[in-house]
Amino acid sequence: MIIAIGNDHAAVELKNLIVDMLVKQGHQVMNFGTDDSASYDYPLAGKAVGEAVSKKTADFGIAICGTGVGISLACNKVEGIRACCCSDALTARLSREHNDANVICFGARIIGPETAFEIVNTFLNTPFSQGERHIRRIKMIHDIENNKK
Repeated sequence: MIIAIGNDHAAVELKNLIVDMLVKQGHQVMNFGTDDSASYDYPLAGKAVGEAVSKKTADFGIAICGTGVGISLACNKVEGIRACCCSDALTARLSREHNDANVICFGARIIGPETAFEIVNTFLNTPFSQGERHIRRIKMIHDIENNKK
């Protein structure tokens, strides 16, 4: 899989740990985040991750900032992105099964590396359920995105 990852200055260390894990698992990683602690605006990384997934140059995205909230908002402004901010593996699993989420977000100031690894692995290994009600609701989200009723 090709995974786009982006982060701000608060998440450099956690991003690097996740990149190492992904590479060891055989994934290719596209790095759209900063690699140092100088202030870096999370919307830039969120937009870049979202665009990579939306344009299908990446299969999935991972976006990390201090809380995960700001970067998830930025990701979700990109057409076709369903980014979910998760602090546990259950939410990550359900975001894939029910929402067909294509970007996972979390906060480096909220969770530690072990939880982050569990979230990422759960997210990447959980398929969309293809349930009728979930497909209908995702279509409704796309209609909102495209200003349709």
